[in-house]
Amino acid sequence: MTPDALSSAHQSRGVRVEAPEKHASGTRPRLQGAMPVNRRQSLGQKDLDFPPIPNGVDYLLSVVDHLDEATGVEPRDIKYAVLHLQAAAEVLLKARLFREHWSLVFKDPGKATTKTLADHSFESCTTAAAVERLRNIARISVSDQDAKALKALADDRNALQHFGLTHNARAVEARAAVVLDFLVRFLDEELLPRLADEEVREITQDMDRTRRGLTTIQSFVTKRMNRLRSNALKGQEGSTTSCPSCGQLALILATGGGRCHFCGTAWTSGALAEHFQSDCGTEQCECPACGAWTLADLVDFVSPEIAELHYCLECAARFPAGTLGTCNGCGVPWPYPEREAAQLLCDHCQRDIRAQEPQ
Repeated sequence: MTPDALSSAHQSRGVRVEAPEKHASGTRPRLQGAMPVNRRQSLGQKDLDFPPIPNGVDYLLSVVDHLDEATGVEPRDIKYAVLHLQAAAEVLLKARLFREHWSLVFKDPGKATTKTLADHSFESCTTAAAVERLRNIARISVSDQDAKALKALADDRNALQHFGLTHNARAVEARAAVVLDFLVRFLDEELLPRLADEEVREITQDMDRTRRGLTTIQSFVTKRMNRLRSNALKGQEGSTTSCPSCGQLALILATGGGRCHFCGTAWTSGALAEHFQSDCGTEQCECPACGAWTLADLVDFVSPEIAELHYCLECAARFPAGTLGTCNGCGVPWPYPEREAAQLLCDHCQRDIRAQEPQ
């Protein structure tokens, strides 16, 4: 969080909404008139912290406005949806950290001082660090799925800011819906209950609009997935898994990779290996069938009839649970022989042993 953002964090009470002002991201209400803050009191009294909740809610409202399918979602809308959703995530997560203890918003809490907090001359923690501290210190439950979505959002924002974002718009929109849903729940469970009634009334209208917008976005995702299940995905449950790009169960795997029918992203076997291998880069990734280093152990197919298995992302070979052991010679995964053997050896190791035997 930048010093300006943290300055906003200490000015969320006494904010009034004035006439809308047109700027690069569209027409949004302009927040002004923040009351001055006695920082000495805010640090010393528990009921005088100033979390930037109205600012975070305003960011969320901007997100649902930009992702409104009824008015059309253009690349520019996706751009500002990503920027504002990431801003909302940083502001709201750190607002809860600040309430736990003000030093937790520092990148290094051990070097936190009231002076640097007061003049905003410090570097704040990353979104990933905020999630970790919320889990481990504030004991707030953040699911792995939500944490993963928050990380993907932060990556998108960084790519957009520094390199230009080239992701598929549908993928970004679907991922944004996951983060938006999490942040609305986070507000309802962790932030709004601790606000004074007057503060809640100030943002009630914006929260209602945000919830309606979230429902609309989720409805779009649901309707699109229902159409796909009736068409492109029908009968493909045994080859369909979750797309790393959009998170939807719409990626159909085939020889050489796969394609997501929700966001349209085409994947090579090598690119998919980064997402579906728990031991990528080790000998444990070599496929016994084709020899490619694309054997994955994290693929979960839609079909409930398919149990845990190893799946080769290159040749599409499947190895059900319990059918692969580890070669005693080199450690690669290898099918158990039909006949019980003293040692499990892959073909490579067997050939090496025979070559060393006296003729």
